[in-house]
Amino acid sequence: MDKKLLHVRTVILSDVHLGTPDCKIHEVNHFLRSVRCDKLILNGDIIDGWQLKRAGQWTKAHTRFVRIVLKKLEKRDTEIIYLRGNHDDVLTAFLPLEFSGLSIVEDYVHEGPAGRYLILHGDVFDTVTKNFVFLAHLGDWGYRALLKINRLYNAWRAWRGKEYWSLSKAIKARVKEAVNHVSNFEDHIAKLAADRNCLGVMCGHIHTPADKKLGDVHYLNSGDWVESLTAIVEHYDGRYELIHYADFVKEHPAPEIEAALEPTEA
Repeated sequence: MDKKLLHVRTVILSDVHLGTPDCKIHEVNHFLRSVRCDKLILNGDIIDGWQLKRAGQWTKAHTRFVRIVLKKLEKRDTEIIYLRGNHDDVLTAFLPLEFSGLSIVEDYVHEGPAGRYLILHGDVFDTVTKNFVFLAHLGDWGYRALLKINRLYNAWRAWRGKEYWSLSKAIKARVKEAVNHVSNFEDHIAKLAADRNCLGVMCGHIHTPADKKLGDVHYLNSGDWVESLTAIVEHYDGRYELIHYADFVKEHPAPEIEAALEPTEA
């Protein structure tokens, strides 16, 4: 199948949450199949271990995601950097791990044409996640329940002929703003980047995509593949771009049949 491919130096994505029914797996698989890159950085919460311990849903499409990544490593000579998140924190006890072309680490300094960028998931600066594990799990349960309600609500909207609207994203934004205010999330991230002599920082965790300046530090958040469907790419000239899947798919269309196909290349 001929495709129009996006060629970039680096791709950074996070919060795919494989193993959950709300992971937009066909969209993220299509995105990865449509991109060629020298380096792929998976910035935490790629696999949702919390949900898999409860009643997660692992499908063939989730396995396909892993196959696409491994094929990039094996066939495309793509360097893979996997950073642990809070939902895949089982990796913490084994870090760092290095294989041929694959590194699993706590954080990472990416050096590109634009300079040094610190990359980390970001949960260490969320006071709820870091200091109140029970509340973090309780909040996650509430978020998943809200997403389930959101699926039912949008099924009703589709029946009425209305477009998709994220009830859960609207509510979550208010809650996350409160969490960020208490923990000073972005300020802590920016300060750490400056302390590590980095011009910028990239993180995930809060499911809120961003590309902005915090003082002298370039702050980027890769968002998620549950609701925002966003990723960061580094072009060969050193320019960083926050890509929204809704815009990406217009230039790189995904045939409906593609969701059911096993990938022939990645």
